[in-house]
Amino acid sequence: MGLLDGLMGNASEVKIEEVQREYANILTSAERVEKAYKLIRDMFVFTNKRLILIDKQGVTGKKIEYHSIPYKNITHFSIETAGNFDLDAELKIWISGTQVPIEKQFNKSLNIYELQSVLAEYILK
Repeated sequence: MGLLDGLMGNASEVKIEEVQREYANILTSAERVEKAYKLIRDMFVFTNKRLILIDKQGVTGKKIEYHSIPYKNITHFSIETAGNFDLDAELKIWISGTQVPIEKQFNKSLNIYELQSVLAEYILK
């Protein structure tokens, strides 16, 4: 992911092995990373058990907030594909008890259908 993509609000996919290793201390022994995406310093990680949002704060990014969202708490989600002139695809996720969705934008190179398929697989179990 280039700096310009990050500044434009685009997220890009990260290698699963790297995420599994870097965040092993917050994963359970039976948990595996399925997909991971990075937006500048922040990340969101889809595991076989939950969605983890990682929010790095401050100038150095040493302060980190982890949001753990069990898939059963996701009430619904939507995707919007990129068009000819709109270069971003978008994912919106609604969590039970909240009215405002979590929104993430992706650059055109990301397969938004694959992303929603991973999410749907866990939500619809």
